[in-house]
Amino acid sequence: MTVHEVEKYSSGQLETSQTTNSIDQAATSEEEKKLLWKLDRKILPLTCSLYLLAYLDRTNLGNARLMGLPGDTLGGDYTGVLFNWVNSAFFFTFILFQVPITVWSKRFNPRRWLGCFAIAWGICSTLMATTFNFPSLIAARLVLGLCEAGFGPTLVLYLSFYYTKAEYGSRIAYWFGFASVAGAFSGLIAFGVQQANVSIANWRLLFIIEGIPTILVGIVCLFTLLDRPESTHSLTAMERKLVMARMNRGTSGDVGKVINKRHVLAAFLDWRVYAFGVLYFGLFCATGSIGAFLPTIIATMGYTDALAQLLTVPPYTVATVVLVSMAYTSDRLQSRGLFVFAACLLSGVGYARHIRYFAVFCATTGAYSGIGLSMAWFTHNLGSESKRATGISLCGAIGQGGSILGSHLYPLTDQPKYRQGLTGSLLLVSALCALILSASYRWDNKQRDKQDGNEIVDLDAKVDTSEQADKVMVLHIPPD
Repeated sequence: MTVHEVEKYSSGQLETSQTTNSIDQAATSEEEKKLLWKLDRKILPLTCSLYLLAYLDRTNLGNARLMGLPGDTLGGDYTGVLFNWVNSAFFFTFILFQVPITVWSKRFNPRRWLGCFAIAWGICSTLMATTFNFPSLIAARLVLGLCEAGFGPTLVLYLSFYYTKAEYGSRIAYWFGFASVAGAFSGLIAFGVQQANVSIANWRLLFIIEGIPTILVGIVCLFTLLDRPESTHSLTAMERKLVMARMNRGTSGDVGKVINKRHVLAAFLDWRVYAFGVLYFGLFCATGSIGAFLPTIIATMGYTDALAQLLTVPPYTVATVVLVSMAYTSDRLQSRGLFVFAACLLSGVGYARHIRYFAVFCATTGAYSGIGLSMAWFTHNLGSESKRATGISLCGAIGQGGSILGSHLYPLTDQPKYRQGLTGSLLLVSALCALILSASYRWDNKQRDKQDGNEIVDLDAKVDTSEQADKVMVLHIPPD
């Protein structure tokens, strides 16, 4: 960005900040409801569809395993070690690149950014159907991880451009809930593909069927997704002003195509980012093992491979319903920490029990609910866009290390009992982190209340976070 562009943007930001209060006062509740409905219609269907497809493309290896992929490309892989490395390869590039990519995304048009990355990973996922040995599978998964690193964390940041703290939790839940919806769909799709009588291997057909729609939806994204609030042409001038006013409720820091280097550094020095990373580590270890091994684990309970694909649907369906319900309730109460704590414990119970079908429901529901709620809890408490972009991706990178671990926890030599207790222990650590973080936010608010003389605080009051981000003493975090 040139000096002239920065000056122009700064002037525009000043105008926006001067008009925020007047816009807030002028906008009626009905007008804001209409705007929110319009934002939901233009943002959620497309972003939720993309995440569903992303998760299908990321986790379909577990389904392909029961369709003969190891026999065709991994020489049989009788121990399961090669399959575990293929599955975990995705997360190496996903972890390595998500911090710089997410921070750098602030410089670009989100519509084009997200659309291009979606098309790229769709192409990569489709081409996995052409792999023929271990190195080619590893290469495809590494590139897939790189492409998805430019999508997931950036989209979490993108949603915070349009939704207030009171709205963000349920929207994140709707969006992330499509990860568990993808789990249900993957079982149904895999069941159908396994019945197909075609000239190519069924697992190759699975990659093609699940990869091509991603490319098409990515193209749609290029033309229809909303840009940044201050520049999108899909909203009227008054709607853009109202969206900007909503963005400045509670915080007013760096916005637009700028990167505040001090806030980037502040994210790296903030202990809460690492605490959330540890919390994520246990939860992602759970979802990583569920995504890779759930069809195989269910098959070892005595079901046929085809029926095992189908029986993956109910746990994911229940997880989706519980996640959305918990997110809606936590939004209404503006409290998330105890909900995350409960979700971690629920998932831990599933892993602590002997792995049978009911335990699968507990593990899946708790893990997916915990991640969705944690995203909403953490993202809007970072104070500014630059710190948000860095913090989201940094704690995500730490957490995705759990996905690598989860990819190696269930070798075929352990079947059918699968007595691994490590994931359950990690989820107890995640639950402890949730309690510590909740207590720390409450402590900060009490200290800020004392400074304010214990007056009633307006959580929507505009606070300048451009210097200290979320550390400014007059910024109040919603009770957690």
